[in-house]
Amino acid sequence: MKKFYLSLLYSVIVLTSLAQSAFSQDDIPPMRRLHHDNIDKSQLQLIKVYGGDGKVFLATNDEGLNLQLTQNIISKVDKLQQQVEKDSSFTENDKYIWLRSINDMLTDFTNACKYKVVKGIMVVDYINAYKQAMQLQIKNLPVTSVVQQNELEIGNILLQNFVFQQNAGVKDCKNILVYKRCQRNPDKIFTILNEHPDVPFADSLLNVEAFKDPERFYNYAAVNNPLGNKIRTVKLPLVKTISQLATIPSGRFYFPFLDELYHNQISIDSITNAMADDEHYYKLLVATQIKYAARAKRADTPMVMKVLTEKLKTKGIETYVNEINALHDEKSDIVRFKKIESLTPAELYYLCVLGEEEIYTSSYLGVYKRIFERMKPARADSLLNAVAFDYYKKFIRMAAAYNTLDDFFKRMDKPVAEKLMQSFVDGLEKTSTLEDAVDVADSYASISDSTIKKIMVKRINYNLQQNTTAKNKRGIIIYSLLNTIFNSTDNSSSAEALQLLTPITLMPLKLLIDTTRKKIDVLQFFYGDKDGANVFNAFISNFSNGNWKKIDKKEWIEVSSIKGTPITIYANKPLDEKQDLDTKAQEDLQDYLDSLDVHPTVVIHRGHSYYVKQTIQQLPSSAKVVLLGSCGGYHSLNDVLATCPGAHIIASKQVGTGAVNIRLINSITETLRQGKDLNWPVLWKNLEAGLKTDMKEKFDDYVPPHKNLGAVFIIAYNNAMSNK
Repeated sequence: MKKFYLSLLYSVIVLTSLAQSAFSQDDIPPMRRLHHDNIDKSQLQLIKVYGGDGKVFLATNDEGLNLQLTQNIISKVDKLQQQVEKDSSFTENDKYIWLRSINDMLTDFTNACKYKVVKGIMVVDYINAYKQAMQLQIKNLPVTSVVQQNELEIGNILLQNFVFQQNAGVKDCKNILVYKRCQRNPDKIFTILNEHPDVPFADSLLNVEAFKDPERFYNYAAVNNPLGNKIRTVKLPLVKTISQLATIPSGRFYFPFLDELYHNQISIDSITNAMADDEHYYKLLVATQIKYAARAKRADTPMVMKVLTEKLKTKGIETYVNEINALHDEKSDIVRFKKIESLTPAELYYLCVLGEEEIYTSSYLGVYKRIFERMKPARADSLLNAVAFDYYKKFIRMAAAYNTLDDFFKRMDKPVAEKLMQSFVDGLEKTSTLEDAVDVADSYASISDSTIKKIMVKRINYNLQQNTTAKNKRGIIIYSLLNTIFNSTDNSSSAEALQLLTPITLMPLKLLIDTTRKKIDVLQFFYGDKDGANVFNAFISNFSNGNWKKIDKKEWIEVSSIKGTPITIYANKPLDEKQDLDTKAQEDLQDYLDSLDVHPTVVIHRGHSYYVKQTIQQLPSSAKVVLLGSCGGYHSLNDVLATCPGAHIIASKQVGTGAVNIRLINSITETLRQGKDLNWPVLWKNLEAGLKTDMKEKFDDYVPPHKNLGAVFIIAYNNAMSNK
């Protein structure tokens, strides 16, 4: 049946073509007949533009549709030719003009198809649009309505035709096409308006863009070009406000307050006064951030809130965090924390949550302590209320990471703490990253209150049921893993389930031995500050016994086992950091190892927390055991796992201690030298035995791999997704 229909349609096309041929034989003056011949040739060229023998217009993959388009190209254009010849109102010259125009109409569309400016399937709409425009032009009427009703591409090609270029509506038509371009390419509106700044709708479009993306709008408003000049003439309130900020010195310092300025809740002068003093400006940023956070909770997100937060973060780090970090060796807390003496608890809170990546462990602990010293009563829920619960999940995560979470919970009523933790574990499946889920896992490990832990487990199960009902696969995996991990830490009988998820309790010896070299390679990083030499000397002294031999080189030392499992520890010397000699020694050691095709499976960081990033940047992907022996190394788990997926990580939540690090290194290397696997629960239990009280308190800040729930979760999740 389909073949019959297609055959019939093809016959119609042939007959139509013959009719045109008959028409072309009428008594038409030779010169006009030449124009008709040109049109026939242009019809054929259009039909052949996508290939073929010129019988069918191959614009689509649908054979029937192609035949219909072909029939339209022939019949509709033929009728236009007939109209020209039969219209008694046309002079000879008019007929020449319109026949030439019809030919241009075809060639323009053909070229547009060749250069993929237009889709061939639009040919019928295009010919119809031409016909409508032709009728209007004959009556000396604007063709504006035709351009308005058709696609951008059709309007563009239509206005190329010489016969319409003097039309009464050509200016309006061009404006319509500019508007259609803006609608079609919303991300290029500024570029388009820069080319056409005087279109009548520019003001309204600019106003829309100002609300949509004020920061991007600010950038364009600050430029001296046609668009920037146009923006500065617009009188609409928001456009005018942004334009004003973009053209004044230090406009970026005013811009975070755009929403308040727009709503007349703050003045330029008051911001200018605050900018004269870093502390005054920081306090104004905090006050505004809290206002914005409260509004955002009511689904009334202020303009450029992210810009304000970023400015607050930058100002807090530059003015306060960097200074108290720099004074980390200062013995007097009065001197070290003098800079933050006049800050309120809320202002200190933002130093923590927004300075997370920069703040040292000791700096955080000092700030945390002062938050509650300055609160009367020192209630944690009052603190969160004071900041409109802004970044409260991050504050909980940091408290867990620095072992202050129990103290934080003790500062609020238990029902409030329970409700807070319920909220903390909700909605993990809705986030685009695993960060919140990892925070939940890490926090659980830091809570000693059994009631709160039970509340969290109950809420985890509730969310698991909700996601199961909703068939949310990501949510099911996240909450299933958290449920298994939490149960395994509280119930020894469930530990096997965790081991099945990820074998984190045991690091087999054979996985650490290089199969080619038949030995274990350990890489240890030291740094050239004033503590580095002491730590390095303690390390050397510790391996000065009959089980080890040393090879001393210019920039590093090699310590190799004489008995038992072959092990070599490569450690750079803590050369002067002021001349970057320690960094050079590390780089040269890495090059040396690469030349020998050595791939360390155990990596140890020895140095302050502010050196951790440098160590992580140099981590070999071959590392399977990583010891971050510095203050707050626990905060770098994600970064380590990004380079070394599945690595077993040991890190401190608070202060890294040289004596503890030595015991850990001794225990790990000696266990391996004796040919034993690293069984973390057993190794940890042996380490704890016999520790004095002061040493035990410091040791308790270290988290072994099997209790590193954030890392366990990440590894288990990646395994689950990989198996999936």
